Parts: sequence; structure tokens; C-alpha cells
Amino acid sequence: MKTQNFQIVLDMRSEAPIYVQIVEQVRQRVSTGELRPGDQLPTVRQLATELRVNFNTVARAYRLLDEAGLISTQQGRGTYIWEGPTEETLKQLKKKSLEELTRNYLDETSRLGYSLKDILEELKRIYLDASHTGSEKQENKQDRQIDEK
Repeated sequence: MKTQNFQIVLDMRSEAPIYVQIVEQVRQRVSTGELRPGDQLPTVRQLATELRVNFNTVARAYRLLDEAGLISTQQGRGTYIWEGPTEETLKQLKKKSLEELTRNYLDETSRLGYSLKDILEELKRIYLDASHTGSEKQENKQDRQIDEK
């Protein structure tokens, strides 16, 4: 894969941090086979310039992808897709993304003066009010049963 064909689309209105959006798009493309082992990614500087974001934002995304075993940066050669993701690799990457999003959310709500009780009540209310389909409805039912116990 040529680096100039690599397209990341950022949603600046999204609450997801930019580095998480980059990680998720790379992860998704690897999992669908659009990116394959050996495909080269743009350098951190190239992607930061193309996306018009801070160098450190892209570096953070690449570091998470590297820690998850999805990419490998080889000094002087570039950054490449390292392997097809195993289920465990995808699980770890999703967990790290969720952890980062949660930390950002908690930092912001704490800064605004909300208590943990307020936060948990609001999360539960929104989660239960959201419209869910198929298996999500079953998961919600199981979650409510667990909460009631």
C-alpha cells in the first residue's frame, strides 16, 4: 500500500479524541483486510500535516497501535502493519481506547464539579433510555437483572 492512498477522516465534532479516531480507523481497516501485513502507513509527521493536527496526537495513536501489536515502526524505513489482528489484540486495543475515553470523560466531569454518584446515575439513565436493537436489548435485560440482584 502506498502511503498517499491512506485516508483518515476526522470528525472534529465528535467527542472521541482525535488520536482515538485514528486508532479506531486503522484497527477497523486492519480487521476488514483493507490494510494488510506489510502495508506502509504514512510517517507521524506526514499524517499530522495531512490531517492538520498536532504531531503528538498522531504519535500517541501510533504508540497505542504499536503497543497493541498492529503496527511496527522501523527507524529509517517507516511504519508498517505488523500482523493481522488476533481477537486478543483487538480486545486489548478496544479496552485501551475505552480506558482513554473514560479517563477523559471523568477528568472533564470532575473539572465541572460532578460527583461520582451524579456521573453514574446519568450514565445509567442514558444507557437505559437509549434505543437498542437485537442482542443489545438482551444485554440490557441481563445488565438490569444483575443491577437488581
